[in-house]
Amino acid sequence: MKEDFISIEYLDERDISDILDLTGKVKSDRSKYAAALNGKSIGLIFQKPSNRTRVSFEIGMVQLGGHALYLGPDEIDMGGRESVKDVACVLSRYLDGIVARTYKHSDVIELALYAGIPVINGLSDRAHPCQALTDIFTIKERFGTFKGITLSYIGDGNNVLNSLMFAAAKVGLDMRIAAPGGYEPQKELIGIANKFARISGARISFLDDPRSAAKGADVIYTDVWVSMGQEKDSAKRLKAFKAFQVNDALMKLAKKDCLVMHCLPAHRGQEITDSVIDSRNSIVYDQAENRMHTEKAILLRLLR
Repeated sequence: MKEDFISIEYLDERDISDILDLTGKVKSDRSKYAAALNGKSIGLIFQKPSNRTRVSFEIGMVQLGGHALYLGPDEIDMGGRESVKDVACVLSRYLDGIVARTYKHSDVIELALYAGIPVINGLSDRAHPCQALTDIFTIKERFGTFKGITLSYIGDGNNVLNSLMFAAAKVGLDMRIAAPGGYEPQKELIGIANKFARISGARISFLDDPRSAAKGADVIYTDVWVSMGQEKDSAKRLKAFKAFQVNDALMKLAKKDCLVMHCLPAHRGQEITDSVIDSRNSIVYDQAENRMHTEKAILLRLLR
C-alpha cells in the first residue's frame, strides 16, 4: 500500500523521529545515498512560483540518483484544462511520485486519492509539512533536544504555522504563538494541535502580545504577513501586524543566544528587520539548506 506525505497531523511521533534521524544521516553522508533512487522519477506540479521547494526537490532527487520533472502552470493547468483526477491517474502511469505545490489543500487530497503513487505536499493553503519537519530538525540539530526549549512564533496564523504547530505538539516542543486578533490559526486546527500536545506533554500557548511571546524564548520564528494570493488585503494586513515585527527591541526580551528562524522568502523591513535576519543569531540559511536534506529523507521513505 502506497504512503503519502500530506500533513504532519497524519504522522505519529515514531514517523517523525525516523524522518529526522534519516535527515541527519543523509546530510552527513551524501555519497551513501547517491544511487538510492536510481531509475526513479518524480513530477513537481507547481501552481505557485518557488525557489527553495523547487530547487531542493529537484537537486535532492538528482543527488539520490533519480530524476525530477518540473510541471508548472503552463504545462498543467490542474483543475482547469484537466481535472485533478485525470492528472493523478495519468502521471501515475509515468512517474514514481508527485510533489504538489497548490493553492487549495483539497487539490493535494484529491491527487493523493486518485494517484497510484506517493504524493508529497510541497505547500498548500492549509499546510507546509516539509517546512515544518525541516524546522524541527534544525532546532534539534542546534539544541540536541526538544525538552526545555521554547519556540516562539510571532506573526500570521498561516500554513507554515499550522504545520509547525502540529510538529511541535507531536514532539513535545513548547510553543508560544503571538498573532493579532483574527489572524490566529483556525480553531479546528488549534484543537488538533492541543490533542497532540496533551499526549506529548508540549505546552502550546496563544498570545496577542509579541513581547510576552518573545520573553525568555530560545527560538523566535516569523513569516511573511502577506502570503501569495493575499495581495488584495496587503494594506489591511500590514496595519494589523505592525506591532508584530521581529526587530532588535523584541530580540532583547529573548534569551541572549536566541535563534532566529524564517522559512523565506522574507519581506525585509516588514515582519523582520535586516539587523535581525542578518545577525549572528539568525539560522535562516541553515533552514533553507536543511529543506533539501529533509526532503531527501521523505523521498527515501516513500520511494525506496
